Amino acid sequence: MDTAWHALTAEDALSRLRCDPTRGLDEREAAERLARGGRNELLDRGRRSSWDILRAQTASTMFALLAAAAALSALLRDFTDAAAISAILLINAALGFTQEHRADRAIAALKKLAVSRCRALRSGRLVELDPAELVEGDVIPLEAGARVPADARLIQAAALRCEEASLTGESEPTDKDAAAVGERDAPLGDRKSMVFLGTTIVAGRALAVVAATGMRTEMGRIAESLGRTPEGLTPLQRKLEEVARGLALAAAAIVLVFFGAGLLRGEPFQLMFLTAVSMAVAAVPEGLPAVIVATLAIAARRMLARKALVRKLTAVEGLGSVTVICSDKTGTLTENRMTAATLDLGGLRTALDGSAELPGPQAALALAAAALCNDAYLLPVENGQTRAVGDPTEAALVAAAARLGLSKPALDRAFPRLGEQPFDSGRKRMSTAHSIDVRELDAPPELRRALDAAGLAGGVVFVKGSVDGLLRVCAHYWDREAPRPATEAWRARARAAESGAAAAGLRVIGVAYRPLGGAEDGAAREYERDLTFLGFFGLLDPPRPDVKDAVAACRAAGIKLIMITGDHPLTARSAARTLGIPEGDRILTGRELMAMTEPELERIVEGVSLYARVSPEHKLKIVAALQARGHVVAMTGDGVNDAPALKKADIGVAMGITGTDVAKEAAAMVLLDDRFPTIVAAIKEGRVVYDNVRKFLKFLMTTNVAELAIMLLAPALGMPLPLTPIQILWVNLLTDGLPALALGFEAAEPGVMKRPPRPPTEALFDRRMVAHIVWVGALMAGLVLVAGKGSWESGREHWRSEVLTIVVLTQMAHVLAIRSEGFSLRPGGRPGNGLLPAAVALTLGLQAAILYVPALRPVFATAPLSTPELLRALACAAAVFAAVELEKAFLRRKTRANAA
Repeated sequence: MDTAWHALTAEDALSRLRCDPTRGLDEREAAERLARGGRNELLDRGRRSSWDILRAQTASTMFALLAAAAALSALLRDFTDAAAISAILLINAALGFTQEHRADRAIAALKKLAVSRCRALRSGRLVELDPAELVEGDVIPLEAGARVPADARLIQAAALRCEEASLTGESEPTDKDAAAVGERDAPLGDRKSMVFLGTTIVAGRALAVVAATGMRTEMGRIAESLGRTPEGLTPLQRKLEEVARGLALAAAAIVLVFFGAGLLRGEPFQLMFLTAVSMAVAAVPEGLPAVIVATLAIAARRMLARKALVRKLTAVEGLGSVTVICSDKTGTLTENRMTAATLDLGGLRTALDGSAELPGPQAALALAAAALCNDAYLLPVENGQTRAVGDPTEAALVAAAARLGLSKPALDRAFPRLGEQPFDSGRKRMSTAHSIDVRELDAPPELRRALDAAGLAGGVVFVKGSVDGLLRVCAHYWDREAPRPATEAWRARARAAESGAAAAGLRVIGVAYRPLGGAEDGAAREYERDLTFLGFFGLLDPPRPDVKDAVAACRAAGIKLIMITGDHPLTARSAARTLGIPEGDRILTGRELMAMTEPELERIVEGVSLYARVSPEHKLKIVAALQARGHVVAMTGDGVNDAPALKKADIGVAMGITGTDVAKEAAAMVLLDDRFPTIVAAIKEGRVVYDNVRKFLKFLMTTNVAELAIMLLAPALGMPLPLTPIQILWVNLLTDGLPALALGFEAAEPGVMKRPPRPPTEALFDRRMVAHIVWVGALMAGLVLVAGKGSWESGREHWRSEVLTIVVLTQMAHVLAIRSEGFSLRPGGRPGNGLLPAAVALTLGLQAAILYVPALRPVFATAPLSTPELLRALACAAAVFAAVELEKAFLRRKTRANAA
């Protein structure tokens, strides 16, 4: 793999590979090389066993904490809670297990790119082989339509063009020839003397010698990197891991203190042990995984309705944290479909895309020339429509001519082809000779006028190719209505116009003609002389619809968009300007990236928005540099070349229609409609998920603080334990149950896509949230203790029932108040989530059942409450609700003041 085959001459490559290009390898030598080098297959490296994958699902701190909670619940004979926690653990492990085979399927998809059979020269004879039997040094013929079976160095090439978009990202087929490429470190797209495994020959023919097989090919490098690229945790996963560790330590410390203090007071050992264990279980957020999975699943369902298929649930939340989107240009931001956008006629540029009328005779003749000097064709499709098929550039010219009334089949009848001189990379031109039968001419009148003005009657030669090459063989140019002699001043103006179009990112194709003399029979001799220049076309790969609006939405949301492409820097700059992507400090090329060390790239990566001429390794390097600077990176793409970066990125997003199987299998999310704006909707859903998880944690931690404070402070106030172990577990079951789960259905906060992304280093519990947990938890505990102490001191035997009820009611008031972080819940303040009130109502009904259903009262040691006692409990709940609403009003006023 270290040999720069593209930089060697064909003779040197054959010498190093010890191969005779006229005979190929003999069977014995081929067998020995196969034994030494292995089969030409992509191997599955480092695949984990099912047991390893399952074990990885149980390695988190949260899993261990919940497993301990389930065991303690079973010890307390609370089998309902134990079963619920165990079910949560099993569901989460199963979901994680099913996601861990994506890398394996990506390798399998890569293997599908292999061809079924190929030919090679063995002992002087062409033989048909299984591609897996190819070895380095085999001589293979290539022709149009063939899939390349291995990385190979060209020995001979005739008008060879290769489609490499899935590997290099270039939207246009690449011209190939056997000449050595001077630069050893040339990007893949510039290695003109090489063809690569999995790419397709679209034109011409060649003879090549296999230089690399199997995992030593460029495709093999991608497979290797897919196997070794680790998948990191999403920001929320990392933060929840920290929360779990903190909760485990805090719960252990508090419970030990409570247990020790109770024993010192002379409380019974069994009672203190059971109560301490109950408090430990209550302190563990066993509902958190269920809430997160449910919230992510709800968001994933909404996203699927918008044509975004989530392959990994955590990708939903991860998108909400994205600070940078790295997007491939071809096929992601653009349509991967060349279109003739402009026609320049003597300095007068006409837009063709969307135009329905011919600008005049000169344009008619230029379009006819482009369609006739052309091997693409029109294929009928549904509803009487047609589709241009062939080389993308030629297909774009045929489609443009057809759109303006110059159908290629009709032109072929009126201008039968007599001969041709195929395109080659030396001349950079293609020429065709035609007779003219005006009786068969079914075309707009502008073409007839053009034929008369040009004096074309018996026959014509049409030529298309590079403008600079055409200008050297043109003796005349068409000026508005008729040809004129070419001058150096005119040539300078034409070159300046072409340079301007190229600088705008257009691919430029010129067209010219000359009358076919009466003595000429149309055979390919000296077509390209005394030509008359007609004009040139500007072609581009158009942006996808709605992408510009999506880019603007990303910028409004504070997300940086980076374009990464295999195209030329000028093409990248033009596309960026069209889409509204800021250019940044500079455009960085693949060659410059290759020369940079990782620290050097990390220093400048913040200021770069455009990357051109890149290879798969470069994309990985870019993603890694951004991640090293603390960014959460989403990578979008559709080609094989995108797969390693899709897996390395925090969130990989593949295109579902144009995307390769490799890209889809490596990605965490697939856009079924290939619309970039769908990503913006996904980011919004991710932000909603994060907001709702924070609401759940705020609710849960506030109630836990309140419960622990009640249990710790009551003895200090001279009271007995205010709740029994079973009552603690009951409260825990209610609060971690339906109300918490219903928070996951809350809609987006207003302005969710107008705020910048969360800093990746931002703590899950920020200062504002911690302050809320402390003061509201203290308020709830204070209300419960004041009411409970009064009831106990009054001698009521069922005072614990009143304490239990106040705890439940204040928690329900709290969950209703925090469902919106910034808006009041007064009528008209904000549309609500109907599931949350229903969950609260059901919880209150369950609490009423244990108070008033005779069969349940002995289980929970409860008794019915009188009307005054219920009113006191409701007053405490109202106080909590009002206090949280006042807090939100204060914070809204503070936010407006800061904004002003």
